[in-house]
Amino acid sequence: MIPAGHRRLILTRHAKSAWDDPMMEDHDRPLNRRGRRSALELGDWLHSRGYEPDQVLCSTATRTRETWTVAAAAPLEVTPRVEYLDALYHASPDVMLAALARATGETVMMIGHNPGIGELARRLAARAPNHPDFGRYPTAATTVYDFQIDGWQAVKFGAGSVLDFFIPSGRD
Repeated sequence: MIPAGHRRLILTRHAKSAWDDPMMEDHDRPLNRRGRRSALELGDWLHSRGYEPDQVLCSTATRTRETWTVAAAAPLEVTPRVEYLDALYHASPDVMLAALARATGETVMMIGHNPGIGELARRLAARAPNHPDFGRYPTAATTVYDFQIDGWQAVKFGAGSVLDFFIPSGRD
């Protein structure tokens, strides 16, 4: 349960995608086997920590959609409202922040792409986690923040208290 006057953000980079078909459009690349394992591990981690979103904002790319679908196959107790947004495909931190400002959930998960998602993770943190890979934000990296705000339109860079940082064991 999140205290009144707080919002929680779960910021996730998509899991590892396949590069088997060099002719495939970037937007259409699916997860590879390791990516599916990492996404399932992510879902288990979210559930075990009680970090379950009530709203998901997800890029429309196949690999981000699959990351959510596989993660949500874990025994989550909440069924979130999921929005697939074209604007989140390779979005800048400012575009992602604008999408977040329109969110209505108390715990929002955003799934996107590097370099934007990693840069947003760094810019939101009041203090970065002490982890050697946080700055790199590898595939399936996830940061959980708490903000002392009443609504998402009040989110500011540098104001997020980092609660947790996670990278699945089979990462790149």
